[in-house]
Amino acid sequence: MPDRLPQSVLFCCDHNAVRSPMAEGIMKKLYGFDTYVQSVGVLSDLDIDGFAIAACQEIGVELSRHRARNFEELEQMGEALSGFDLIVAMSPASQRQALDLTRLFHLTVEYWPVLDPTGLGESREAKLNAYRQTRDQIRDHLIRKWGQ
Repeated sequence: MPDRLPQSVLFCCDHNAVRSPMAEGIMKKLYGFDTYVQSVGVLSDLDIDGFAIAACQEIGVELSRHRARNFEELEQMGEALSGFDLIVAMSPASQRQALDLTRLFHLTVEYWPVLDPTGLGESREAKLNAYRQTRDQIRDHLIRKWGQ
C-alpha cells in the first residue's frame, strides 16, 4: 500500500541539473501542489540539462525555467532544511551532504539509486534514451512510494 503524501519533499542530487529537477517536476505533475516540492544539488554549477528538459517534455513536465541551486542557496533563500518532512537523495554525494546537514533534525533522508544519464550514449537518440530511462526510474520510484 502506498505511503501517504508528505507535506514537503526536497529532492537532491549532484548538480541540480538532471535528476533532482526531474523528480521535482514529475512529482508536481503526478500529485499536484498539495505537497510542497523543491530540489537542490550538492553543487549548483550547471544549468538545467537540455536532454532532461527534452525527456520530461515528452510526458508534459516543463523544466526549462528551472534554475539550479545548492543546499546553501536554498537556506539563503529562507528555506530551512528542518522544514522538510522528507529529503530524497539520488546520488551518494547528495545523500552524505543531506545526512550531514540534517543530523540534528528529526526528518527522514531516503536514498533512491537513480541512473545518472550524463555522459551516456554516443548519438543524440542514444543520449535521449538514457535520460528517458532516468525519468522513468524516478517516475517508478514516485509511484511505488505514493501510488498513482
